[in-house]
Amino acid sequence: MTQDLAPRLDAAAALTEARLSRALAGAPEDGERLRPERLMAAMRHGALAGGKRLRPFLVLESAALFGVAPQAAVTAAAAVECVHCYSLIHDDLPSMDNDDLRRGRPTVHKAFDEATAILAGDGLLTLAFDLLAGEDAHPSPAVRIALVRALARAAGIGGMVGGQMLDLAAEGRFDGGAPLALELGAIRDLQAMKTGALLVVSCEAGAILGQADERARAALLAFGRALGAAFQIADDILDVEGSVEAVGKGVGKDADAGKATLVSTLGLDEARGVLADLVAEAQAALAPFGARTGTLAAAAAFVAARKS
Repeated sequence: MTQDLAPRLDAAAALTEARLSRALAGAPEDGERLRPERLMAAMRHGALAGGKRLRPFLVLESAALFGVAPQAAVTAAAAVECVHCYSLIHDDLPSMDNDDLRRGRPTVHKAFDEATAILAGDGLLTLAFDLLAGEDAHPSPAVRIALVRALARAAGIGGMVGGQMLDLAAEGRFDGGAPLALELGAIRDLQAMKTGALLVVSCEAGAILGQADERARAALLAFGRALGAAFQIADDILDVEGSVEAVGKGVGKDADAGKATLVSTLGLDEARGVLADLVAEAQAALAPFGARTGTLAAAAAFVAARKS
């Protein structure tokens, strides 16, 4: 991690944590009758458990390219993180990946119970759009609508939720089937939806907040797509080579499930080569922004080299 990247990641995480803490306070907001204590505790467990806060960082850094201050972008960043945390809570459920650990702590369904975990995820998902609808997300209604649409598309049928469905099908989870031997194109589609879509929209959100022109927005989308693909390959490598202590969650689960990944299909050495190419592609996509993109370029390298 470069000297410049570490403090910027930390600053983005602290700013996002503070915004999430306010959003997850116990007192009801206007239009709410009350906030059940157990539900709020479970939501805070799932959302305030730390982590790299990479997606909020991408929102803030992408918005900064267009002169948007961190405080003006943090509500949108927190909304994206709410969707990410909801997805982790639901992914960890017994009916999905059945994980006991997340970020080195008990998963929400282990710390509370399965029903509470489902509702905590539901609460975080809906909270994301509550945040984006407020004027502190952006003073322009048109910008807020664009943010809502972009995040909904990334999180929904053709994005993260659809990708999770494809992932379950690939594991042979339906009708007693065996794991599917997916071709490379199908693996890339699945991963671009399940993992990549939320990383892409994190970059796109910065462009929306900055009311960027089409050329700048397209550059950030290209950066996000390459970054998202790199992130997933790095994750697959960690599942093979990482330890529970370092990664903070279970490892070796892809192989146990017979899941087709780029690592299982290409082998570790070739997958590492693809990973290096994707980092170079992501960094090249930032060329239209000139010297202002050093931190984002470093983030692409960090995603590939991370150990957790």
